[in-house]
Amino acid sequence: MRKSVLIILLTLASVSVWGQKADLRKGNREFRKGEYGEADISYRKGLLKDTSSVAARYNLANNLYRQENYDEAAKMLDGIENPDAAACFNRGDVAIAKEDWKTAVDSFKECLLQDPGDLKAKENYIYARNKLMEQQEQQQNQDQNQNQNQDQNQDQNQQDQNQNQDQQKQDQNQQDQNLDQDKQDQQQQQQQQELSAQQAQQLLQAIQEKEKQTQEKVDEKKAAALKSRQKEKNW
Repeated sequence: MRKSVLIILLTLASVSVWGQKADLRKGNREFRKGEYGEADISYRKGLLKDTSSVAARYNLANNLYRQENYDEAAKMLDGIENPDAAACFNRGDVAIAKEDWKTAVDSFKECLLQDPGDLKAKENYIYARNKLMEQQEQQQNQDQNQNQNQDQNQDQNQQDQNQNQDQQKQDQNQQDQNLDQDKQDQQQQQQQQELSAQQAQQLLQAIQEKEKQTQEKVDEKKAAALKSRQKEKNW
C-alpha cells in the first residue's frame, strides 16, 4: 500500500478569536519542528476556546496521528461537521492504521466524491476495499467453521445422549433380568424347602411304619412264646 497522510495545517483566516489563533499558530510551528507533545498542548488550548473550530480539530487530529494515537485522532476527525476532502482522506488514513477497513473505505469514497482526481485517495480506497473483502471472507469462513463445530458438537451430544439412553435401557434390562433371576431363585429355594419337608415327612412315616412292623413282629414272637409255655404246662 502506498499510504500517505495528507497533512494540511488549516489557515486561520476564519478564526475570529485572537487567543485561539495564537494557540493554533504556535501549535503549527511546534508541529513542523516535530515537537508533537508541545503542539498537542497548543492545539488543545485552541480547541478549548472554540470547540467547534474545524482548524483546531483537524490540526490536533494530524498531530495525534503522528503520535500514533489513532483512537483520539479518529474522534477529532469524526467531530468535524461536513468534512472536506482533506479531512476525509486523513480519516481514511487513521482508519487504515486502526485496521478499521469499513470506515477507511467509506472515508476514501467520500474523499473521491469531493475530489475525483486524487490518485492517492483512489489507491488507498482500492487497498482498503480489498482488505475489507478479505476480512469479510475470513469472518464468513470463521462463521462457517463455528457453525460446523456447533453442528459437530450437537451431533456428538446427540450421540452421547443416545448412548446414555441405550446404556440406561441395558441397565434396566439387566436389573429386570436380575429381578427375574432372584424370583426364580426364590421359587426354586421355596420348592426345595417344600420338597425337603415332604421328604422329611415321608421319611418319618417310613420310620414309623418300620417301627410298627418291628413292634408287630416282637408282639408276634411274644405271643408265640407265651403259647409255647402254656402247652408245656399242659403236659
